[in-house]
Amino acid sequence: MGYVVERSTAILTIDFPPVNALGAPVRDGLMARLKQAAADDAVTAIVIIGGNGRFVAGADIRELQNELRGATLKDLTAFMEASPKPVVAAIDGYALGGGLELALGAHARIAAYGAKLGFPEINLGILPGGGGTQRGTRLIGPKHAADLMLSGRHIGADEALAMSLIDEVADGDLRSAAVELTQRKTSPAAAPSTADSRKNRFEERPKSFFDDLRKSNAIKWRGTIAPLKVSECIEAALRLPLEEGLLFERAAFKACKEAPAHAAQVHLFFAERAAAKVSGIDKSVKPRATDSVAIIGAGTMGCGIAMAVANTGIAATLLDVNPANLSNAIERIEKLYSASVSRGSMSAGEAQGARQKIRTAQEYSAIGSCDLAIEAAFEDLNVKREIFARLAEVMMPASVLATNTSALDIDAIAAATGRPDNVVGLHFFSPANVMKLLEIVRGARTSDVTIATAMAFARRIGKIPVIAKNADGFIGNRILRAYGREADFLVEEGANPSQVDGALKEFGFPMGLYLMRDMAGLDVGWRSRVARGIPTDAVDYHATLWDRLCELGRFGQKTGAGYYKYEGRAATPDPEVDEVLKAISLQKGIVRRSFSDSEIVLRIMCAMVNEGAHVLEEGVAQRASDIDVAYVHGYGFPKYRGGPMFWAEREGLGKILAEVQRQSARSPRWKPSALLVRLAQEGADWPG
Repeated sequence: MGYVVERSTAILTIDFPPVNALGAPVRDGLMARLKQAAADDAVTAIVIIGGNGRFVAGADIRELQNELRGATLKDLTAFMEASPKPVVAAIDGYALGGGLELALGAHARIAAYGAKLGFPEINLGILPGGGGTQRGTRLIGPKHAADLMLSGRHIGADEALAMSLIDEVADGDLRSAAVELTQRKTSPAAAPSTADSRKNRFEERPKSFFDDLRKSNAIKWRGTIAPLKVSECIEAALRLPLEEGLLFERAAFKACKEAPAHAAQVHLFFAERAAAKVSGIDKSVKPRATDSVAIIGAGTMGCGIAMAVANTGIAATLLDVNPANLSNAIERIEKLYSASVSRGSMSAGEAQGARQKIRTAQEYSAIGSCDLAIEAAFEDLNVKREIFARLAEVMMPASVLATNTSALDIDAIAAATGRPDNVVGLHFFSPANVMKLLEIVRGARTSDVTIATAMAFARRIGKIPVIAKNADGFIGNRILRAYGREADFLVEEGANPSQVDGALKEFGFPMGLYLMRDMAGLDVGWRSRVARGIPTDAVDYHATLWDRLCELGRFGQKTGAGYYKYEGRAATPDPEVDEVLKAISLQKGIVRRSFSDSEIVLRIMCAMVNEGAHVLEEGVAQRASDIDVAYVHGYGFPKYRGGPMFWAEREGLGKILAEVQRQSARSPRWKPSALLVRLAQEGADWPG
C-alpha cells in the first residue's frame, strides 16, 4: 500500500494484483495508511487510488464463506466518513461491488473516462452489504439504485456522473485531477460531507413504487431472495437514518448469504471461470487474430451470429449465394437493431455503428482474407462438407474454419478441408446475438492454436465458452435428448404436456419443453427423423406423440396447433392431444396412471444427471461444472439452482442413483453411469 504526500495530500495507492480485490491484506493495509494520514500533520486531505490503472474490482469472493479477519469494509467507510480531512476516491479501471462501496465512503469521487462502476452482487445471490444500498440510494435515488443493484450492470463514468454517483470525470491525468479536487475540498468554503450530512435529495417514493417493482418482477425473482432484499434495503434508505439503515442492510445481507441461491450462484461464478480453462493446452500457445469474420448462411442463426460479432466492433461478412436470402437477412437485422434501440438496450449510435460493421457477399472469393469463417447453414452433413471444401479453397492457411452444427460429426466435416487442424465447432444458441453460451467442439485433429483462438474469440464477443469433445450431441444436446425422452415417456404413461411443462416451470425453467418445441416448430425434427429412417417401433422410441401431431398437420404455434392449441401466441391445453395420447398408450400396452409434479421433476432431472455423468466419464465434458454452465446459459436451467450437476450434489448423489437404478429395472435406456455409481457409493462429489 503506497503512501506519498503531494501538495499536502496523502496519496494512498492500492497495489494488490491482479485486480486489487478487497481482501483482508488490502483492507488492513488501507486502514493503516488512513490512520497514518490522519495523524500526519503535513496532510490536509487524502486520495485513495489504485495502482496500474485499477481501483478495486470488488471483494474477495473466497471470503464470503468465511469469517472476516482484520479491518472490515464497514470499519474503512466509517473511518473515512468521520475523517475531518476530506477523502477523495480516484477511480480508474473497475470500481465494482465492495470497490464501489469503498468509494462511497469517501467525501467525493472522481473517475477516469474509461472507468466502469457497478453493483454486481445480485449475480452472486447477495446484495451490496458494505453500505452500498444505503449510501448509494442517498446519492442517486431509488430509481437509479434499483436499476444498478438489481441488474448488476456496469456503467461508464459519464453515466455515473449524470446520476451523481461520482462528482467529476477527470480531464487528463486522474491522480493530478484527484489532488486538485482535494485542494478545492480543503478551501475555507468547503466542508467534508458524510452520508448523514448529505441531505437526501429524493423524497420518499410512494409505496406503490416498491410494490410495483416487486409485483412486476415476481416471476423473474422466483427462487431467490436477493432482489426482494435489495428493494427492501433501498426503501429503508429513504426512511431510516444511516446507522439504522446499515443495520437493516446487514440483516438483509445475512439472509441472502444463508439462502440456497447464494451457494448456487457462487458455484456458477467459479464454474464460468473454470470453463474458460482448457485442459492440456500449454500457456505458451497464443490465439490467432479474429479481426474479420465471415458467416456463411444468411438464415436466422447466421443473422444472429453476424450481430453478435458486429456488436463488439468486429467486421462481419454475411455470405449467402442466394440474393433473396441476403435481402431478407438485412431486413431482419435492421428490425432487430431498431427493436434494441426502442427498448433501450442500445443507443441509436451504437446500433448504427454495429450495423455498419456488417456487409454482405454472394461469392466465396469475398471472404478469403477473413481470419475466421463460421458456417451457419442447414443442419445437413453433405451441405456442410460442400461448404467446408469451398472454404478450404479460398481461406488463408491460418484462418480458422468453424461450424455452427448442434450435433453433427466435426471430424466428418473437417475431412472435407484437407486441413482438419484448423476446424472447430462453434455451437451458438438462438438467438445468437443474445444467448451467452458458446459450445466449442474439439475434433480429433483440431490444433491447440485453433482451440485457443476459438476460446479467445468467444470471450471477445461476450460469450461464455464451454469446451466439448466431438461426440453425438456434444454436451448440451446430448443431455437435452435424455430430458426430452423422459418427458415424452411420461406423457405416454399418464401425464400430459401441460402438466409436464407446469412442473418444469415451477422447478424454475422459464418455459416448458412442449411449449418450447411448439415455438420452434415440430416439423423440422419430424422430417429429420423420417429422412433418417429412424425405426419408430423400437422399444426406446419416444417421439410417437410428436410424429402423430405432425401427421395431423399440427406443427406448433405457426399452424395454430401442436402440443397446445393457439390463438395468436396464447397457448391452451388441447383435449384432442389427450385423446391422441390415450390411443398411443393403448397401442403400446401402457396402463396410464397419474403423476405428481415432484415425480415428473425428479425423473427428468435424474435422466439429465445420469446422462451428464456418462458425458463426464467419456471425456465429452472436462468437468461437471462445465455442464452446469452450459445448462444455465444455453438451456434455461434456473441459475438459483446452480445447474443440474450442482443440483444433484445438493440432493445427494445417493438419492439420484437410487432413482436411476429404480428406473433401470424398468427400462434398459436407464443404464446407470459407472461414475455416478462409484461416487454415490463413496459419498463423494463430482471430480474437479
